[in-house]
Amino acid sequence: MENQNLEVIMGLIVHGGNAKSYAMEAIQSAKAQQFEEAEKNIGMAKDALVEAHHTQTGLLTAEASGENTEITLLMVHSQDHLMTSIAFTDLAEELVAIYKKIA
Repeated sequence: MENQNLEVIMGLIVHGGNAKSYAMEAIQSAKAQQFEEAEKNIGMAKDALVEAHHTQTGLLTAEASGENTEITLLMVHSQDHLMTSIAFTDLAEELVAIYKKIA
């Protein structure tokens, strides 16, 4: 596996993981009725997802211009990790809104 691909894959995993962590922190803050902190964490989760998206776009652009990308289990894992983080962040945003409404 090329170093460049490994860096891209690890970027997806790191940024996706950060997003999921921030989203979980947002839920915990909302449960404690710390809504400002919850919103800040949702924002940080979304920022991490934007970073992951930029990384992913680089892969897609390279492939669209004819560069073959080696599909490995690690590549599949990184994409799965990112998609899970996106879904989790969306869910966390909804949970924060529900906690706000209840409070």
